[in-house]
Amino acid sequence: MKALDRHLWQRFWTIASPYWRHEEKWKAWALLALLVLLLLGQAHFAVLFNEQTGEFTSALAARQEERFWTAIRFCLGLLVVAVPIFAFYYYVRDKLGIHWRRWLTNRFLDSYFAQRHYYELNANAGIDNPDQRIAEDINTFTQRSLYYLLILVGSIMQLVAFSAVLWSISRDLVYFLVFYAIFGTTVTLAVFGKPLLGLNFMQLKREADFRFGMVRIRENAEPIAFYRGEAQESQQIRRRFAAAFDNYNRLIRSQLFLNLFQYAFSLLTIVLPSAIIASDVLSGELEVGRAVQAGGAFAAVLLAISLIVENFEGLSRFAAGINRLSTFSRVLAAAPGHRLRGGLIESEEGPRLALEHVTLLTPGGERILVRDLSLAIEPGEGLMIVGESGSGKSSLLRAIAGLWYRGSGRIVRPPPEDILFLPQQPYMILGSLRSQLLYPNTDRQVPDADLLRLLERVHLPDLAERFSGLDTERDWEKVLSIGEQQRLALARVLVSRPRYAVLDEATSALDVANEESLYRELAAAGTTLISVSHRSAVLKFHRQVLELAGDGEWRLRPAAGDGSDR
Repeated sequence: MKALDRHLWQRFWTIASPYWRHEEKWKAWALLALLVLLLLGQAHFAVLFNEQTGEFTSALAARQEERFWTAIRFCLGLLVVAVPIFAFYYYVRDKLGIHWRRWLTNRFLDSYFAQRHYYELNANAGIDNPDQRIAEDINTFTQRSLYYLLILVGSIMQLVAFSAVLWSISRDLVYFLVFYAIFGTTVTLAVFGKPLLGLNFMQLKREADFRFGMVRIRENAEPIAFYRGEAQESQQIRRRFAAAFDNYNRLIRSQLFLNLFQYAFSLLTIVLPSAIIASDVLSGELEVGRAVQAGGAFAAVLLAISLIVENFEGLSRFAAGINRLSTFSRVLAAAPGHRLRGGLIESEEGPRLALEHVTLLTPGGERILVRDLSLAIEPGEGLMIVGESGSGKSSLLRAIAGLWYRGSGRIVRPPPEDILFLPQQPYMILGSLRSQLLYPNTDRQVPDADLLRLLERVHLPDLAERFSGLDTERDWEKVLSIGEQQRLALARVLVSRPRYAVLDEATSALDVANEESLYRELAAAGTTLISVSHRSAVLKFHRQVLELAGDGEWRLRPAAGDGSDR
């Protein structure tokens, strides 16, 4: 059965084991040891309660009043001690689970943000909804792992404790119990195993797709409203929900037959123990209370050795979640660009920005965007990139940023702190106006007066006053126009003063006068500009112009006149 095969166990161990071997291992093992002790106490009290149940039942049957009340008083005394043990067990279990989740989430987040994997995953169709895998699948993994581990440990203790009780009452019950458990487990795995695992895996994917579609509509509500695209969006969302609905229908049909078998298997244990030892009770060899004890011990031992039968539905969902996390983990462990066949563009750090014999291909390698491009952009010598739509301008900027690998050649770029990239659609982080200005170095200390003067330089003099100060938090993407967002992004360049700034139509929403004024501010700050723009007004802020033809050909010329061709 695939849900319990060797490969699944290996995938589980790869994800689970680091927490128990790294920096938090002593805390983890201490909490687990405490849980095992609490489980041991639970098993002991379960045996005592079962014994006393048989005792007061026998006392009632024999009409022995003193014996009955003695058993009742003993049970009440057991409750005083047992209740805190059971309650504290769940507290410690949940405490260990949340610590494990925190550690594992941080581990995945480290990999997710390392080497820009969060960006790379956008092009990986095999990894759907990475946000859900981190936010939900990890939580489910840690909770279910502890749940099933502790059920296993508790079942072993229960098996040992109650087997002795059962053996002392009836060996026939023990023999029948072993056969009954093997039969139930075999039928569950053989008949219900593989279909349920596949359906649960697909249900996780369908639900995540539906949720992603809803989030996407919320994030793009304005353009959808402008286009009046409600009908198309509604149709698409309904298709996603229909896929989840249809898969869930198949899932509950499969679960119906599993539930029929599970309940029949479980409810028969009410009848079978009594039927097997009925002759001994009727002949007087066993007290009625011993029969009750036998029934309780039989149910406890059967539950212990029928883990798969009783928990198969949950195990199949758990196995599907392990597969999703394992796939995600393997992708995060790989180097960027590993999925691309053929050559990759090399990169290294240097004092200037230079491209050496760079050939840029589309992600699938179907088309050459730029062929054998070599150029150097010295500090103070800006570059303007022009060309028709689709000629590869933005792709070239992505290659310069290290986000595009498909092709060949080498790119030399300054250290990250010396180069800043501004896309056409500015990114507004969740936070205060101060954090918007300082992003991505939000821990930098800049006096309020300097930040206010900076807002004046980018023609946003009343922005702080309008929102009651620099520390006010808003959803800036919604309360600011695109033009205001672009000016705020340009203010970040003036704050960080990088040696190079790469602008991918980063002033497209501004009027010509504002655009020229802001370019003048950037140039005066000593920042070398690399721009994609269609406006001739900014040409004077660049020393060279790179024209892309779209078929791999290019032309590099001085901004003031003609130059070299290719």
